[in-house]
Amino acid sequence: MSCPGGIPDWSNFSLETFNLTLVEHPELCTVCTCPLEVNGHQVAYMGYVPSLGGNVFFAIVFGIALLFQLYLGFRNRTWGYLIGMGGGLILEVIGYAGRVVLRDHMFEDTYFIMSLVCLTIGPAFLAAAIYLSLSRMVIIYAPERSLIRPQIYTYIFITGDLIALLLQAAGGAVASLADFGSDTQRAGINTMIAGVAWQVFVILLFGVLSLDFWLRGARVARKTGTLNPDFASLRARKAFEPGFVVAVFLAVMLIFVRSVFRCAELSEGFDGPLANDQVTFMVLEGTMVALACILLTVAHPGITVGRERWHAASWKANKVKKASDREKTGSDSSS
Repeated sequence: MSCPGGIPDWSNFSLETFNLTLVEHPELCTVCTCPLEVNGHQVAYMGYVPSLGGNVFFAIVFGIALLFQLYLGFRNRTWGYLIGMGGGLILEVIGYAGRVVLRDHMFEDTYFIMSLVCLTIGPAFLAAAIYLSLSRMVIIYAPERSLIRPQIYTYIFITGDLIALLLQAAGGAVASLADFGSDTQRAGINTMIAGVAWQVFVILLFGVLSLDFWLRGARVARKTGTLNPDFASLRARKAFEPGFVVAVFLAVMLIFVRSVFRCAELSEGFDGPLANDQVTFMVLEGTMVALACILLTVAHPGITVGRERWHAASWKANKVKKASDREKTGSDSSS
């Protein structure tokens, strides 16, 4: 992003004095020949040049987290968790790399689309990893006291997450490829808002059902001494409780805050105040998601739960165990 003599001072230009051909055809512009906005009219795809240091920093943070997730995922064979975290982190790295390159291509749509779509849908993958954890925590504590069967939690939230993912991806693609300010772009943005709003709803539902299980199920089971005895040693580990439990709770809250921000941001359009406030974006988008990823990496189930216990807490393994116990009970009765 180097211009001979530096970036021009556009403060004295207005729509009347600036070349209207360039305003109407921003694809002909560069940061050396056009301002990002003129008299409130946004010419570039963004009203600010993305920070080099800030975006490189987030790309590195997510890249390091990705390496740890790959190592821990393959080592502990936590495939579902790895797919969610790995997919989300890859999208975050691509998204912030796109913002870095966008600095030199502020009037082109390629890197804007890359960053917009990747950073919009990335947290949906991260949320999927969190949702997979709830069914296991139900089994680890008191599956008999759950409002619904453990596997149903997985079906509900992964399906909800997939819907949010599809809406955000489709809306982002349409909005980015449409003419700036057109009805088509507005329709794409509305679709993205619907996807993010749906994600907010799914996260809220997750929180409600998790709280219900914790208060009505796990806490009561603890008082009555009916917690699942198979995982007593795991529950006694501080790495799991409060470690893993608190990390999942905080990660959900962080992604929820980020999703609410994204709803507000998109509702104003790409030329709205929130969409062009870099500090707010870096705090409520970048920092929220980065902290969630750090928590979900430090408290990785391979570390806080253990590979054997994590697999034993799957609803399939639990189903097999129940069948085995019934068979054993029947055999003991007949003898």
